[in-house]
Amino acid sequence: MKKLLIVMGLAAAVMFLPATKASAQINVGVSIQASFAPPEIPVYVQPECPVDGYLWQPGYWAWDPNEGDYYWVPGVWVAPPNPGYLWTPCYWGYDGGYYGFHPGYWGRHVGFYGGINYGGGFFGVGFAGGGWYGDHFRYNTAVVNVNRTFIHNTYIDRTVIQRNTIVNNRVSFNGGHDGVPARPRPEEQRAMNEHHLQPTRTQQFHQQAAHSDRDAFAKANHGRPATPAVARANSYKPEARPGNSSRQEGSREGQQQNQPRTQKQEKQKPQQQQQRSQQPQQRPQQPQQRPQPQQQRPQQQQQRPQPQQQRPQQQQQRPQQQQQRPQQQRPPQQEREKHEKGT
Repeated sequence: MKKLLIVMGLAAAVMFLPATKASAQINVGVSIQASFAPPEIPVYVQPECPVDGYLWQPGYWAWDPNEGDYYWVPGVWVAPPNPGYLWTPCYWGYDGGYYGFHPGYWGRHVGFYGGINYGGGFFGVGFAGGGWYGDHFRYNTAVVNVNRTFIHNTYIDRTVIQRNTIVNNRVSFNGGHDGVPARPRPEEQRAMNEHHLQPTRTQQFHQQAAHSDRDAFAKANHGRPATPAVARANSYKPEARPGNSSRQEGSREGQQQNQPRTQKQEKQKPQQQQQRSQQPQQRPQQPQQRPQPQQQRPQQQQQRPQPQQQRPQQQQQRPQQQQQRPQQQRPPQQEREKHEKGT
């Protein structure tokens, strides 16, 4: 009887072992928890791959515990850390009354990412956008957007879309009543146990840039971010965002306040402000110097009338000359009388 009970206990343990292992694999890597579900995945067009060898990182919703809100990190083309590595996207999973965030990672194979249909080759299972052939990556142009004028390692396979799509909707989390009911497959479990590499610095910088954009938060965009995807990580600048012009003007002020400042910039700005404050004080001095020619003009006007004063003197001299002329030409009266008597 005791032997029978021991055998039954071992059988029960073996039956429950796979389920426990699968549950543990889903919960591995949970770093952030949220009390409500993330918004749906926005619909957007994937930009063209800018560099041969870059891989697509789909956009995702990240969580800010201080704001108590989700913010959208745009999809972007990024360089892998090493040839042969593939990107496994992050995902949100519902477990025990909260939503846990499972970060993405680099590995030799694509692991489990919640069965979320991100698009761009990530339709819920694996990656259908291409594969490595030695040190070169070949792109499936039926799935990813590639400019074939300068990227020639391409092929076309449309069958992978139907074969790798679990749920054709925009649900952004796994589990619960409304989430994607997907569980890790055997090949995905093996990929989850392989050696992984963390996101690169470029990917981390890209997420920080999205966090500094106030319009990226769900409270501001209502689940419709203005910048759903970009071609390069360094091209995502909150100062220049497509969309509403009024939204851009209102958000640029907040972005300038949230941008980090270096110590050199902070030292230079007070000096520039002091120089600007001194410039307006120097400008009024110029109008004070300009009226000087006007003060000299009246002096010239006072000097000009001098020739007019000299003219009367000349006029006075003219009559004297006239008076002198008759005296020289006409004889005196006595001589005239003598002349008349003689005649």
